[in-house]
This record gives sequence, structure tokens and C-alpha cells, in this order.
Amino acid sequence: MAVLFELVVNFGANHAAAEQAHATVLNHPRLQAGEHQIPLHEPRLMTTRSKDGNEYLEMAVLPVGVGIGGAMDHGRRIIELTAEELSELGHGLYGLLRQLTGYHAAQVGWDPEGRVDLDELRSDWSDELATGRLPGLTLAEEIHQELQGFGFTRFAPGYVWIPYRGEQSSPWSPDQPA
Repeated sequence: MAVLFELVVNFGANHAAAEQAHATVLNHPRLQAGEHQIPLHEPRLMTTRSKDGNEYLEMAVLPVGVGIGGAMDHGRRIIELTAEELSELGHGLYGLLRQLTGYHAAQVGWDPEGRVDLDELRSDWSDELATGRLPGLTLAEEIHQELQGFGFTRFAPGYVWIPYRGEQSSPWSPDQPA
């Protein structure tokens, strides 16, 4: 099973915004993570179906060589980043997100797909949303008005977020299973 550190973005049905975001990621420079300059894979843009059957466009942005068992990194050297380096990389991905528009929800982290699915936010993540325990979750203002949530502040024009606090551990740390 793959465990991926990534930026995942839900564009709803906004194809134009998703295509513009795809182009932005393709032209984005490498991201800093400690001493590492990490390029980004070509973003994966796909139609996703929520558990309630609603479809939306989802884009996944994966740093090259960061993750465990990812097909896109097959045959590549894996970069074993510390929690501090992962945090710096995460902040870099949020810098990239600040350049995008037209999305509903986004988050950086280890396998954040379920946390950008609006149906799952309403049901499975409602307690965390209500108490502000989803650091890094970024929502369009109109989605935030619908879902509510605690601890949100301005992220970019038209967007709010629960500020990202960085990564608390690394899967490559001696006390963490790989």
C-alpha cells in the first residue's frame, strides 16, 4: 500500500480552474526541503466519486521521491526527510496552492484525499471540523460558510484555512514504522 505526501485539491466541476492549476504546477520550480531541492511530478488530474456518489475533479501534486510505495516513484531513490524537512516541503506546497483559484477544498499531508471530499468533511470529519483539528485544511469561503468550522483564518483572496502546523514526525524516524 502506498503512503504519499502530497497536496490534494478538490475543484468540484470547475474544469477550467483544474486545467489552469495543472499548467501552474507543471511550470513550478523545485521546492526546498532542508538541503534537498525537490521537483514535482506532473500532477494527476482525475474525476473522483465521493462515498455519497457525487463526482468532483481532484488534482494530486506529489513531490518526486517523497512517499512510500508510490507507483510514480517506482525505480527512483526515496528521499528520507525529517519532520522538519517535510514541514518545509509542506509549506512550499501551500505556497503553490496560494497561486491556484477555483477550488473548493485542499490539504497537504500524508494521504489527505478524504479530507478534501466535501461529503466526507460533512460526515466523517465533522467533529474535527467543528473543533479546528484539521490543520492545513483550506476551503473556498463559500464552502466554509456552508460547512462552518472552527479555527479558520484568511489564506488567500476567497479562501480560508486552519493554519498548517507542519509535520510532527517522519515515517523514516527510528520510532516510526516505515
